[in-house]
Amino acid sequence: MKPLLRRLLALCSLCLAVPAFAEFQAGTAKIDITPRAWPVLVNGGMTSRSAESATKPIHARAIVLSDGATKLAIVVADSCMMPRPLLDKAKALASERTGIAPDHMLIAATHTHTAPSSFGCLGTRQDLKYSAQLIEQLAEAITEAASQLQPAQVGWASTDAAEYTALRRWVLRPDRVREDPFGNLTVRANMHAAKNLDDVTGESGPLDPELSAIVIQSTDGKPIAFLANFSMHYFSGVKAVNPDYFGLFCDHIEEQLGGGLALMSHGCSGDIWRRDYRDKNWVSPEIETYSKALGDLILGAAGSSDFQSDVDLRMAERRLDLAYRVPTKQRLEWAERIVAEMGDRDPKTRTEVYANEAIELHKLQRTDVVVQALRIGDHISIVTTPNETYAISGLKLKLQSPTAHTMTLDLTNGADGYIPPPEQHLLGGYNTWAARSAGLEVMAEPKIVGAGLELLEEITGEPRKAYEQSQGGAAAKALVALKPIAWWRMDEFGGNLARDSSGNERSATLEQPILPFLTGPRGYCSPIPEADWPGSGPGIIPEVEGNRSAHFAGGRLHSRLPNTVGSGWSIALSVWNGMPNESREILGWLVSCDEHHGLTSSGLHLGVNSQGKLTLHAQGKELATGSTTVARWNWTHVILTVGEKEANVYLNGKLEFTAKILMPRSRDLFVGGRSDGQDGWEGRLDEIAVFDRALSNEEASGLGDEAAHGGLVRF
Repeated sequence: MKPLLRRLLALCSLCLAVPAFAEFQAGTAKIDITPRAWPVLVNGGMTSRSAESATKPIHARAIVLSDGATKLAIVVADSCMMPRPLLDKAKALASERTGIAPDHMLIAATHTHTAPSSFGCLGTRQDLKYSAQLIEQLAEAITEAASQLQPAQVGWASTDAAEYTALRRWVLRPDRVREDPFGNLTVRANMHAAKNLDDVTGESGPLDPELSAIVIQSTDGKPIAFLANFSMHYFSGVKAVNPDYFGLFCDHIEEQLGGGLALMSHGCSGDIWRRDYRDKNWVSPEIETYSKALGDLILGAAGSSDFQSDVDLRMAERRLDLAYRVPTKQRLEWAERIVAEMGDRDPKTRTEVYANEAIELHKLQRTDVVVQALRIGDHISIVTTPNETYAISGLKLKLQSPTAHTMTLDLTNGADGYIPPPEQHLLGGYNTWAARSAGLEVMAEPKIVGAGLELLEEITGEPRKAYEQSQGGAAAKALVALKPIAWWRMDEFGGNLARDSSGNERSATLEQPILPFLTGPRGYCSPIPEADWPGSGPGIIPEVEGNRSAHFAGGRLHSRLPNTVGSGWSIALSVWNGMPNESREILGWLVSCDEHHGLTSSGLHLGVNSQGKLTLHAQGKELATGSTTVARWNWTHVILTVGEKEANVYLNGKLEFTAKILMPRSRDLFVGGRSDGQDGWEGRLDEIAVFDRALSNEEASGLGDEAAHGGLVRF
């Protein structure tokens, strides 16, 4: 059957299965979920703590939507984490009262770290009395919202809020590896590791700077609901029960709109916080200032929203059976000894916490996790994960979603902990240590993101988008004109292959760990019109849709040169060094042509020495070294041309040095590390292109100059 015919039949069956929608309606409710009895245990810390009072009330905010055929509920509660069994009970109770199917209910936590403990993990137990209260009040919120339905219309708003969020997980230098709770030196990346920038090589992933909102108002323009979404962890700083910036943001939106209900949902931000560690002069704003500024930013974008009332609804859910990373026999015995010494008291040290968590994971073995997607009209969708999901996972969902506008909510319908992408597990750190807060199998992230994309396809009847960078930038055009035989743009979301964009189908192998989707140099993608940056138009965010690169943290790219390069070849690449000068003799090897796992007398190796200068080595010795410093954390452009007797090295379009060489006999080509694995590149690499000839001085200078002119900018 032809693909077009299959799609038409699928759409026809979808139309037959869903009755024609009637009037779009919305109702809201706001229920005070502040504890009725004190003290309460509080979630969010490594060890247990309690609170005696609340500085501000905490709430469950609910929206119920109906198109006459489908009815669904969205709840955002001021909670750190809410486990699936608790939420299943609340949904069942609400379903009895409203008739809304439980799988058409979405309940999300804001992730405030100053909320009562409804989920036991790390050193904090579940507060059972409060949990019973919360179940009833979540059901009450849905029930009341369902009773308030009124004719409505819906719009979308989106803006760039990059200055309000930043990466908190950074890659540590290979000589600054730290110890995990189990006594092993495994921590190559960790949260807040960049407090001393000399310790780190760069951020471990991208941020998602999009601040978005689904805006619902009455047919005569009065505010009903304002559902915002942002990828930023809790603000912190308050010890008593408090809704954090999420609540203050909502208060400000409601005040500015003069009515309606505001909700701030937690975007994919397991590796995100508000401090920009790159800024040495960073000063934390007051939480009130931060919340109001964020609110004003999205209100400005919402002012130009287009509203529709003729919209239909669709929602789907999937429950995945996933394994926990349970302890080995030896680790379980270690944990049991420590917990036995603790007796009945709560854990007080990091070691005690993770010993107790190992035993809990051993008891659980497996779990079910809930993934949902819903659609409001043709252009707006929401997709959820029950985890503290990294920003890159949210970008995978947004950039491949079939709808024009997609909102990602994490910690929704469950509390299944961090799900780092597989490559992040190799770097260790708090987000990976096996516990109920981070215990799912290594492949949980691709499975959950994959389920989310499948659900988006199901509710839209459309295939996911194929993500691909544009080739419209001046540097890309200059590179294509030189006809590379391989062009690895390093724009993958993950995995072990670098796609070839030259058209010659020469994909390369990525030896992990390599961290994908970091910001790359400008000039290789089509410029984004400034008018499209903030606002509610197509939702274009420069940080999201610009050029992408990969951060090398011990991995390499491996390929083989074809037979056509017998008389010479060249390689061009954009480089971003993360190692400070003097940190080791060779800061990192960029290009190596030699036998796999070793060094031969005919190998050729280009790297950066301890002074930050390009250096070419062969036959076990230095052949030539440049005079220009490759500045740390700056994009620069490097070209190596290899002839039968001579090699040239260019830096940003200028000839740095020439060296007499022997043509390498090996066709194994390594980028980001030497053939023997010594002193791998620590930093980002991008736009790696191979040519089957030694580029002329004019060609190399022109390409390098265009790349540098296109914007080889810091960070």
